Amino acid sequence: MDLKTAVLGIIVLAVLFVSIVAVTTWWLISVNSNSEFFVGVEFAYSGNVSDVKSLVDKVKDYTNLFVIGSIEISFNQTALNEACDYVVNSGLYLIVFLTDSEEYHYANNYTIFNWGAEAKKKYGDMLLGVYRYDEPGGNQLDLGPTILIKSATNYTDAAKKYTTALNILLSYHNYVDTLITSDYGLYWFDYKAGYTTVLTELGWNHSRPLHIALCRGAAEAYNRDWGAIVTWTYNVAPFIYSGEELYSDLKLAYNNGAKYAVVFDYPVTGTYGILADEHFEKLEEFWSYMQSNPQEHRVFQGEVAYVLPKDYGFGFRSAADKIWGLWEADELSEKVWDDVNTLVDQYSYRLDIVYSDPEVINAVDRRYEELFFWNETITK
Repeated sequence: MDLKTAVLGIIVLAVLFVSIVAVTTWWLISVNSNSEFFVGVEFAYSGNVSDVKSLVDKVKDYTNLFVIGSIEISFNQTALNEACDYVVNSGLYLIVFLTDSEEYHYANNYTIFNWGAEAKKKYGDMLLGVYRYDEPGGNQLDLGPTILIKSATNYTDAAKKYTTALNILLSYHNYVDTLITSDYGLYWFDYKAGYTTVLTELGWNHSRPLHIALCRGAAEAYNRDWGAIVTWTYNVAPFIYSGEELYSDLKLAYNNGAKYAVVFDYPVTGTYGILADEHFEKLEEFWSYMQSNPQEHRVFQGEVAYVLPKDYGFGFRSAADKIWGLWEADELSEKVWDDVNTLVDQYSYRLDIVYSDPEVINAVDRRYEELFFWNETITK
């Protein structure tokens, strides 16, 4: 073989190598680009449609989702129709918070169920879904005003009563594919009850890796979607943290495989609820990041999982947190708390938390490289 032939062969091999790398990179980016991601704001601070329109105009160039979370608007059919029309006509996908008020709805010949069914026909795919029943798990743990069960004989009875009651509430909205809520506990049982999407709340003093592990683990087990919602950090103004911290949490949700990232906007502290210029600037910066880095979506995934005993409705805010809101911490609580925090320290955002539930245990077995059971069993 002469020198010229050898050089030509090397050049051909180099071109082939570069081509393979380029095609592979393009394919990976294409796959990730096809993973839907919705980012937007939940409007909850006013009952005026004009305020909805102002916020839509403010964010429509760097978001693709708008959540109407104002109860005052959802109670008023005329206002709700006008607000939804404006959102969709502005090119944004729509989620609507719907709640019951028999006194209002029936006095005005209007039910949220009938409205929702007609809205789905009207808006089609632009109506992503219905936000129904806020924080069901958190209310149960804290015995809140919308608690679902007030008594149970044991953990299994509590789980059955909770999921059955919640499933009945959700069953009236079978006209949409997506039933969504936000929560800060009992995510697993929200999915088991029928939610297709749960938003874990990034706020307060919550551990990001712990709550992502709980929410994402449940979503993966049930083959559903999950997301994050940025809520309050403080109980007084300014309520929300800085724009820089907002950007960090949006990016965190995106990198960890969320399908939704929502910013909760309530109450009124300025022109646009609690959101100031710094927050809008960081929303826009995140939008640019998202457009430029499709390969970063789901870059972190659960690779190992901690497995809890079936129906163990522990709150995961401390070792002394309640179980189902009905029982104090038991003999297992401190061990579970210590186990999970040890694994979070070791695996960070590569950890998911799941349950030993026969309904989905096969899917869980196939999903993870390693499973750590509450009873010290480890499987690979």
